[in-house]
Amino acid sequence: MTDKTMNSLDDVVNNLPQVLPENSGIIICGHGSRAKIAEEEFSLLAKGLRARFPTLKIEYGFLEYSSPNIHMALDRLREQGVKNIFAVPGMLFAATHAKNDIPSVLTTYKENHPELTIAYGKELGLHEEMISAFQHRVAESLGYSSNENGGVPAAGELYDTMLVVVGRGTSVVDANADAAKLTRIISENLGFGWSETVYSGVTYPSVGRGLEMALKLGFKKIVVAPYFLFGGRLIDRIYAYVDKVAAENPDVEFIKADYLRDQSHVLNTFVTRIAEIAQPKQNNEMGLMEDFQRRLAAGEVDVHHHHAEFQPEETSEAGHQHSHDGEHSHDHSHSHSHDKAAGHNEDHGHHHAPYKHIAHPFGPRTMINDNVCCCFMRQFPQSVIDEEKAIKAEAEGTPVCKR
Repeated sequence: MTDKTMNSLDDVVNNLPQVLPENSGIIICGHGSRAKIAEEEFSLLAKGLRARFPTLKIEYGFLEYSSPNIHMALDRLREQGVKNIFAVPGMLFAATHAKNDIPSVLTTYKENHPELTIAYGKELGLHEEMISAFQHRVAESLGYSSNENGGVPAAGELYDTMLVVVGRGTSVVDANADAAKLTRIISENLGFGWSETVYSGVTYPSVGRGLEMALKLGFKKIVVAPYFLFGGRLIDRIYAYVDKVAAENPDVEFIKADYLRDQSHVLNTFVTRIAEIAQPKQNNEMGLMEDFQRRLAAGEVDVHHHHAEFQPEETSEAGHQHSHDGEHSHDHSHSHSHDKAAGHNEDHGHHHAPYKHIAHPFGPRTMINDNVCCCFMRQFPQSVIDEEKAIKAEAEGTPVCKR
């Protein structure tokens, strides 16, 4: 991409401002959230990168529900004279937002501003720096962050302790598998007695069911570690599940690990992902943007607009409140029937891919009574919704409303 290309990725990482073309700028693309803590903590990424590279123009933007949106952030770069834009998804794994939604917005912007070059990098993924970031959080929760072994317990010290990693959970199998792979890596690196992966999103097992099953293994100390970048309602809900199960099982010690935020290893990963864009592609490697353009040409995806993409006047005080917590969820300040027959057909500006295991007995149906995202609710057969409501009513000793 530039005649200043270095011989190795490390050279690029260490000399980023000098390696990038003139008039370059960087944008970190997030999903967006109604939860202010998620917005604020996402902004720390850009702040951290600016501190490292004060001469670079660095902005951040969201797909929807938060300000600035991606369109606004791109405008800011262009107004500063930027001609070459390096965009990086602020996503842990390559699910729908990183693979479809962000490329869609970038493609639209490029069509409206053909004088620009916009290159798109990889998700954070299982880069070794991300593994280090998460391992540090887990070890820190157990008091190993600064011991003489560099934060790693000696073999055998954690054989009586179980690790439960909470992933986001998507309809993309590979993203779910990456979360499970991360669990295995951390479990083996730190030497836990056992480990499991649960999910807060569309796949299975859900957090609540996963913790219930974990208890059956008999461990008296369980570390619950959310693999999330930012706080918000999802983190609050995960910790609430832990508190509930802990209160019901006082003989088991539950330890809640912190999420990632702008930890130094996370920032290192972003720098690497930016540097990778500046490197020539190897062996016709297909990145996320190239894959999106291929699928777009084949008619497999469409370019679509998120409902907040071009609406900077929208604020987080809107009466219809959605909570898009980093990687993301919904919460509604009003109640409405999730009956498919009731015509719950609200357009949120994005669409979740159909999930064939939506009715899995240990999956998202277990969250129907916990205000699960209405975009998923539309996928449930009405019979599943009725069954879960009946289970809750029976547990609470309340009558079931028959339709």
